[in-house]
Amino acid sequence: MAQIPSWMDLIPEHATEWLDGRRVEEVECIVPDLVGISRGKTMPAKKFSETGNSFLPTSIFYQTVTGAYADMDIKDQWTETDMVLRPDLSTACAAPWTDDIILQVVHDLETTDGEPITIAPRNVLKRVLSFYEAEGWRPVVAPEMEFYLTRPNTDPNEPIEPPIGRSGRKGIGRQAYSMVAVDEYGAVIDDIYDFAEAQGLEIGAIIQEGGAGQIEINLQHGDPLKLADEVFYFKRTIREAALRNNCFATFMAKPMRDEPGSAMHIHQSVVDAKTGKNIFSNKDGTESEYFWSFLGGQQAHLDSAVPIFAPYVNSYRRFKADDSSPANIEWAKDNRTTGLRIPISNTESRRVENRIVGMDCNPYLALAASLACGFLGMKAGTQPREQRTGDAYKDGVTLPQSINEALPRFEENQALRDMLGEDFCKVYEGIKFQEIEELLNEISPWEREHLLLNV
Repeated sequence: MAQIPSWMDLIPEHATEWLDGRRVEEVECIVPDLVGISRGKTMPAKKFSETGNSFLPTSIFYQTVTGAYADMDIKDQWTETDMVLRPDLSTACAAPWTDDIILQVVHDLETTDGEPITIAPRNVLKRVLSFYEAEGWRPVVAPEMEFYLTRPNTDPNEPIEPPIGRSGRKGIGRQAYSMVAVDEYGAVIDDIYDFAEAQGLEIGAIIQEGGAGQIEINLQHGDPLKLADEVFYFKRTIREAALRNNCFATFMAKPMRDEPGSAMHIHQSVVDAKTGKNIFSNKDGTESEYFWSFLGGQQAHLDSAVPIFAPYVNSYRRFKADDSSPANIEWAKDNRTTGLRIPISNTESRRVENRIVGMDCNPYLALAASLACGFLGMKAGTQPREQRTGDAYKDGVTLPQSINEALPRFEENQALRDMLGEDFCKVYEGIKFQEIEELLNEISPWEREHLLLNV
């Protein structure tokens, strides 16, 4: 009988339960890149057990969303220095959509000297969390994931359309919270549940959102690194469930012209690391100074982090002063027209909801940037503006309206850059500028339709 590898003792219980005594055939050694997709390598389980160090080149972080490489002012950029992969076995989970017995494992990245790779998104989030840890604080987050199910779109020149549901009809919009609308895509939802259970991913709720074929999944609150890993895994899981049912799942911020955009709202609170008590509440149940200064930090710095929350040209199509998509950094209690909403809660669950973030973000970077903004406010004692009353949509769009407009604000906020890491910020900017150049080389269907014969 073959001996069970020692690393198997360190994987989570849900992975062991899924294996149910079966032998692991392959291990996917994966790394979240700047986009938030999986990079890495697959190896036989025996090779994974025997391998001392595994490597990937640093250039995986120099790629734009198109796969092109950005040429940046980085010392020895093209020497293809290797990074060391370190498995975080607490992230080990099934790849249940495959026919083989495969485990996925997220890896951290280090230099050959054992130092963290500062431009790796997971390490950026760890860096921000270390600032909280030094103060004796522990952030708690709960992301909400919005996405669209669509018909398969194999021609980029064709518009994206809603999928055909079980009724045989194309999905229609404006059916928020409809149970019937969710049932239309029941086969996809069932596979999402099954895949999530096999991976140990916990779903808080599934909701039909306002768009045609638009779904929302709420995740349980918890540790930011764990939740970022879950969003990372969920994106792949949802795509696989959709493909199994002959449709696509997209996390584009604005995939269809006349439908609302998709967000990743982030609920945020901070607890005392020793007691577990929510430091946003005083003993008498009122809002604490930490609450107000965290909120003040969000207002002071979030607009500088917009290139992370809205990373692509398409992201800014979502920022409209309507359609449940706030385009401001005003705050209010239980008001969905503000970018910062204070949900109804008790003293233990008092929190700040960041509604600005698009679902096309990298979850590690979005959580890092949002928590960094709150931390800066808490340390500086920043006070928020007066609560916005009434309909904040009437203020119009006050956030940057393009990636070109957003990047200078990111560049100028040194306090935020210090928290995220200057090396990361420089690479991230370089990638975004390269993507802008690539986009300017494209001629859109709108230009061909309206300019070809009219100008």
